[in-house]
Amino acid sequence: MFDVAIKNGYLIDGTGNPWFKADIGIKGGKVLEIGDLNSKDANRIIDAKELLVSPGFIDMHSHSEYSLLVNPKAESKIRQGVTTEVNGNCGDSPAPIEGITAEAAEEAKEYELDMDWSTLGEYLDRLERQGVALNVAQLVGHGTIRTAVMGHENRPPTREELNKMKELVAQAMEDGAFGMSTGLFYLPGGFASTEEVIELCRVVAKYGGIYTSHIRGEGDPLIEAVAEAIEIGEKANIPVQISHHKACGVENWGKVEKTLRMIEEARSRGVDVTCDVYPYEACGAGLVSLIPNWAHEGGVDKLRGRLKDPKNLERFKKEMLRGLPGWESTVKQSGWGRIKVIGWKGHKEFEGKTIAEIAELKGVDPFDLTFDLIIKKENPEMIDLAMNDKDVCAVIKHPLSMVGSDGWALAPYGVLGERKTHPRSYGTYPRVLGKYVREEKVLTIENAIRKVTSSPAQKLCLRDRGILREGMWADVVVFNPKTVIDKATYEDPHRYPEGIEYVLVNGKIVVDKGEHTGALPGKVLRISKEKMR
Repeated sequence: MFDVAIKNGYLIDGTGNPWFKADIGIKGGKVLEIGDLNSKDANRIIDAKELLVSPGFIDMHSHSEYSLLVNPKAESKIRQGVTTEVNGNCGDSPAPIEGITAEAAEEAKEYELDMDWSTLGEYLDRLERQGVALNVAQLVGHGTIRTAVMGHENRPPTREELNKMKELVAQAMEDGAFGMSTGLFYLPGGFASTEEVIELCRVVAKYGGIYTSHIRGEGDPLIEAVAEAIEIGEKANIPVQISHHKACGVENWGKVEKTLRMIEEARSRGVDVTCDVYPYEACGAGLVSLIPNWAHEGGVDKLRGRLKDPKNLERFKKEMLRGLPGWESTVKQSGWGRIKVIGWKGHKEFEGKTIAEIAELKGVDPFDLTFDLIIKKENPEMIDLAMNDKDVCAVIKHPLSMVGSDGWALAPYGVLGERKTHPRSYGTYPRVLGKYVREEKVLTIENAIRKVTSSPAQKLCLRDRGILREGMWADVVVFNPKTVIDKATYEDPHRYPEGIEYVLVNGKIVVDKGEHTGALPGKVLRISKEKMR
């Protein structure tokens, strides 16, 4: 007697092989048997006739550290088929909390969370005690580590500070982190040298972890930034994951053809480099990220003070228009006409308009509008219409890419549904299956499933997930290939997709006929010492 049997479906096992007809018998959280199970019974039988059955999707790039503590049902992710997500990307993790980091956790404060942890292990223990609908793998953020030791200082670490950062990285790996992430476009990551990152990655490599990076620039400095990521991987002897790979700014469109070749060439030398991508032409944008890096030294309050000094304003404007060596200017690459507000509490009349349009309506200069908003601590949700679909297709169909949402586990109600957000938090995986597989035929269904299952599982050394095999954990998605599609938009992002019929996590049904059951069978995954490379 199985706990659950999925019968009459077309199985896509996650390896890239063609589909085949078979049933799946699940017991004790794992796949017990695959084959003809017509003569066998189960406590629950799912009829998957005319549906596809695949491994659960693994979101290689997510930011749900705090949102999962607010709402462990992870609805925006689980309803699109995600059964495992990797948090702690772009250099930002919920721990270690030391020194100034305790004051800098703005997202936790926004959610009114009681931060009763200081180490990554304590954070993971809290998540485990609470329960969660999907599996969670955690990275430690370089930016969090650097802030804990150095604050927002724009300088190299002393020998003592570097050793302290190494100790914190080692502790996070001992606690179960799967690797370290950087956000070299952001701060304080942008203050770090390549050599600093290499030294810390050498610690991660000893534990068999990976290095993921929001690289130093995705527009004008894209080529150099990818080369830096490869150099870090080569010198630290660590697998590299280039996050949400793209080319930002009209003048940079097409550069991904070169960067993808660079990744191929690095692999030919024995460097394990891959990338992930989300299926949208707009990225998220933050007001403070529009300001040159040097002005952020000391933190956001110091930045606001510099913006209030008239002596700095002309310098800001010139550098934002021209860019700086080692700093990517979003304003230079995209222009005010491509930076759009999608949500602004108390100012709904400006939603859907670009910064250029809002400035014109207010009768002010776009620069002055931006400076004023930062000073007043206004934080409208924005997107940057920075990419084009040709580049997205080039990356998404490349054999070395996988899919990551760069989103959050959200819900259209409560505090998680109050603010507008990028639609990728709700629609990434159904959009790949609907738009890029069914409609545009950029990918075959088998290859698409490989990119969201076995490929990220292999990168993370998850040997018991990502493929439908007897003995593997039963993370399973059952979906309709004829109807699966994303429904979330920039104007209305809190919308669940269509076509995801059933989702099982560790053998438990979490999505049943398209509806969340309330089950929380997810596991907090920790890197296994036995699986070290």
